Amino acid sequence: MFGFLKKIIGTKQDRDLAKYQAMVAETLQHFESYQNLSHDALRAKTLEFRERITAYLSDIDAEIAKINQEALEMEDFNEKDLLFKELDELKKNRDKSLEEILIDILPEAFAVVKEASRRFAQNETLELTATDHDRALAAQKGKTYIEIQGDKAIWKNRWQAAGGDIVWNMVHYDVQLIGGMVLHDGKIAEMATGEGKTLVATLPAYLNGVAGQGVHIVTVNDYLARRDQEWVGPVYEFLMLTVDCIDKYQPHSPERKNAYLCDITFGTNSEFGFDYLRDNMVTSSDELVQRKHHFAIVDEVDSVLIDDARTPLIISGPVTQGAEDQEYKDLNPNVKRLFEAQTKLASTYLAEARKLFAEGKLGTEEGGAGMALLRTHRALPKYRPLIKFLSEEGVKVLLQKTENLYMQENNKRMPEVDRPLLFYIDEKNRNVELTEKGVEFLSKFNNDPHFFIMPDIASELVAIDRDEALSPAEKAEKKEILSQDFGVKSRRVHAVQQLLKAYTLFDRDNEYIVTQEGEVKIVDE
Repeated sequence: MFGFLKKIIGTKQDRDLAKYQAMVAETLQHFESYQNLSHDALRAKTLEFRERITAYLSDIDAEIAKINQEALEMEDFNEKDLLFKELDELKKNRDKSLEEILIDILPEAFAVVKEASRRFAQNETLELTATDHDRALAAQKGKTYIEIQGDKAIWKNRWQAAGGDIVWNMVHYDVQLIGGMVLHDGKIAEMATGEGKTLVATLPAYLNGVAGQGVHIVTVNDYLARRDQEWVGPVYEFLMLTVDCIDKYQPHSPERKNAYLCDITFGTNSEFGFDYLRDNMVTSSDELVQRKHHFAIVDEVDSVLIDDARTPLIISGPVTQGAEDQEYKDLNPNVKRLFEAQTKLASTYLAEARKLFAEGKLGTEEGGAGMALLRTHRALPKYRPLIKFLSEEGVKVLLQKTENLYMQENNKRMPEVDRPLLFYIDEKNRNVELTEKGVEFLSKFNNDPHFFIMPDIASELVAIDRDEALSPAEKAEKKEILSQDFGVKSRRVHAVQQLLKAYTLFDRDNEYIVTQEGEVKIVDE
C-alpha cells in the first residue's frame, strides 16, 4: 500500500526536490534575461527589491508605528501592557509577511547574484556610474578593487583575501542554487569540502540582506571569518550591500557596532555569542551592539552547534566580597568531609563491582556488578580507579547497559541507585544533587535537621492564609519570615552544590588553571 502511494505522490525528498527544481528553472529564466542588463541596471535590482519589500510591509509597518505611538502616550499601565502585547504579535506577523515577500523575490534575487558572479568571472574590470556607495568604499583602506575615475566606478575582479591575491572565477551551478534555497528555508545543506559552500551562502545571504535587517554569517574560527568576508565581500558590495567582520574590532567599540549595522556581518560563533551576553549586561539601549536577530547562516554547523556548544560561554563582571563568600568559607569544611565520605563509598562500591565482575555476576539489579558499577559512577564519575577499571574489556558496556535500564521512563528507577549515596552526579548535565543521606550528613554538623531542607513555600503560604487566628499583620509577618528563610536556604543549598561541583567535576590543570597571580582561569577545551 505504502509503496503504491510513494509511486503516485513520491517521497518527501522527491517533493522537495521537485519544488526546488521548479524554482531553479525560474531562476535560470531570470538569469538569462539579466544578461542583457547594463551593470547599473543589474545592481539597481537591489533597490527594486527593497522597494518591493517596503511596499509589501507598508500596511503592517503603519499599524506597528500607530500602536507603538499609542502605547508611549498611554498612562494606564494595564492598558499600555495590552498594547505592547498586541505590538509583539504584530511584529511576529510582520516577520511572517517578510518571509512571504522574500520567497516571492527569491528566484530573481538568486539570478542577480549568479549574474554578478558571471560578470566578475568573465571580465577583468566592470565600469559603471559611480554612486555615493562606490565613493565611500573606494575611500576605505584596503579596497583596492574599486577605483573612482570622474563619474565612473571601475570594479576589478582581483582582490586580496586572507593575505593572498584571488581572481574571481566562480559562477553558481544549479545544485548550488538548490543549496541556497535549502539554507534560506532554515535547513542544513551538507556539502563536501571544495563543493563551494562559501559560494552557496552568497545566495541566501544576499536575499536576506536586501531586507536591511542584518544577516550573520557564523564561522568556526577567526581566519575563516576574515577570509570569507574578504573573499565574497566585493560581490555583495557591487550589488549595493554593506559587509564587515566583527572579529576585526574590539568588543563594544564603535567599529564593531557599525559592523553589526551592515547588511551582512561575518564573525566567529564565540564572538557573536559573547556580544549577545554583553548586550544582556548593559544598562542602556545605546550600549547595545547587536540588532534584532533576523537571519543567520552557520558554517560547519555540526562543529558550532554540537562540538563547540559543549563549552559554555562564560562572562562575568567585577563582584564585591560579601556574605556569599563567607558562606562558601563556612560550608567548605563540612562539604569537604561529605566529599571524603562519598569517596570512601565509591571505593567500597568499586571493590564490590570488581569482585562481582570477576565472579561473572554481571546482573544489573541489587547484588550484581552492574549496580555496584553504576553506583560508583553516580558517586564519582571522575574517580581515577573507576576510569582505569572502565578501560577493561566489557566493563564500560556493562555500565552503559545498567545505566540505560535505570534511565528508562524519565529516570524512573534511578532513585534505587542513588539511595545509599550522599550525593549523585549527572555528569552529562554537569549537575550535583544531595540525597537524603547527604542532607542528614551535613545537618549533623549544625545541630539542625532542617538546616538544608527547603521549606514547601507554596503549601505553607496557603496554611498561613487559612489560619483564622492570625491578624492580617501577623500573616504578613509570618510570610516575610518564611520568604527570608526560603531565600537563606536556597542560597545555602546552591553554595553546597557549587562546592560539590568544584570537588567532583573540575580538575585543576584540566578544566581550570590557577595563575601565578592566584587568578582562576577556565580552560576552553
